[in-house]
Amino acid sequence: MAFIIVIQIALHMGTYIVGDRDFEEIPSLSAKALRINLNKHIYGTFSEIGAGQETVRYFFRAGGASGTIAKAVSAYDKNFSDALYGAEKDGRYVTEGRLKKMLSHEIKLLEERLPRDKYPDKLFFTYANTVTTIDFAKRYKGHGWVGIRFQTEPEGGYNDIILHIRFHQTETRAQQETLGKLGVNLIHSAFYKSEKPHSIVKYLYDHIDKDLIEIDMINFSGPKFAEVDNRLMSLQLIKNGMTEAVMFDADGNNQLPAEQLYKKNILTLRGSFRPVTNVNIDMLKRSLELFLKEKGVDENNTQVIFEITLSNLLASGELDEQDFMDRARILSSLGYKVLISNFKEYYRLAEYFSNYTKAQMGMVMGADNLIAIFDEEYYTHLSGGILEAFGKLFYRDIKIYLYPMRNKETGEIITSNNIHVSPRMKELYKFFKFNEKLVDIENYDAKNLNIRSRDIVQQIKSGQEGWQAALPKGVAEMIEKNGYFGWNKDKKEE
Repeated sequence: MAFIIVIQIALHMGTYIVGDRDFEEIPSLSAKALRINLNKHIYGTFSEIGAGQETVRYFFRAGGASGTIAKAVSAYDKNFSDALYGAEKDGRYVTEGRLKKMLSHEIKLLEERLPRDKYPDKLFFTYANTVTTIDFAKRYKGHGWVGIRFQTEPEGGYNDIILHIRFHQTETRAQQETLGKLGVNLIHSAFYKSEKPHSIVKYLYDHIDKDLIEIDMINFSGPKFAEVDNRLMSLQLIKNGMTEAVMFDADGNNQLPAEQLYKKNILTLRGSFRPVTNVNIDMLKRSLELFLKEKGVDENNTQVIFEITLSNLLASGELDEQDFMDRARILSSLGYKVLISNFKEYYRLAEYFSNYTKAQMGMVMGADNLIAIFDEEYYTHLSGGILEAFGKLFYRDIKIYLYPMRNKETGEIITSNNIHVSPRMKELYKFFKFNEKLVDIENYDAKNLNIRSRDIVQQIKSGQEGWQAALPKGVAEMIEKNGYFGWNKDKKEE
């Protein structure tokens, strides 16, 4: 049997040479389109607005399209588009809401015009996108929404895969071509990779350089993806280098960072939150009190965000998805929005926020983190070193809110007034402190200074008692109920 398999492989791939390694052969875009076209059951429509009809073009060119394409439409004119899909209250056309209207409308037409008694075996689908490509002045590179609604069994429920993209290319034609490739990958993966949602995310970039287009949000829904947690799917975007940051709300729903951060006052707390403790909550609450007193800060226009870096999630060397989800669920239960990023340095986080807002921003950190950012070793990769990093960090209207730290050896409370930075950095430190870029949090709860997440985790793993009091209300119960962070109710303290 093994011999037959080897022969088949050799016939398919040509001569087999000793030393060859197995690898995944990626089908061409034409092959993907043809496979869809040759399936006698897959049947649907295409609705593309804003970047030509590049996706459906692949299916027309592949051959056999008459058995797959019921209709292709491109309602560029706004009045015509409104007549088909309805007018938008905010007057915007490149939105998630618009895309969902397009998907709903086209599927409804399919069901109405192709009765099931005549098409009992058909797997209906509709692919849609609404995008804006680069403007004439080339200031805005463009973005858009792309999605597919599809069945995996005749007369079965419909599933959705919806994603948001950002173009990085500087030519309209190039953006159109990239979008066409992405569309083919999405349709093919929806039907042939739906059993492995993680794979769908990866295959979206088949034949596409990751530098050309960014996917910064993706959502799966429907019966086929009932067990999919979209927060994990977002994590895949970061892990695979498809975007720099993803966000989800307190209900665990993925959010588009651009929409959540646009022109907002932003206060963020970075940490591992493994687990989130009373000191984390106190840091945020006390800093928020100070932040809301700043000139130009409006409470109704303020986003409070817990941020976790990918480097933190990879601290053990491998990405532990379960561990990530444990942390995410706890933070969500407390009602906070979470940002996952690949920004190891604070200045990169500040740069990211400044892409969306010019309003006042604040970062909350402990004294140990402040000492770290004044360490020149963190910035050896920058030609301008620490000066370049600090220029990027404080270029915008941003302040650091400093939570004190108790020296474990001496018991001394470390604040901005007695913090120790390297002698070479003292004058730089004085400059930022004099210019009020550093603000001490003074109204803190002193008993929190003895709390350290690492100690808490060790206590949880070893089955000790007493750690529960260091955590916000309800968190300890979640950990014990679900066995987070190695908790085992039957394990006794040795």
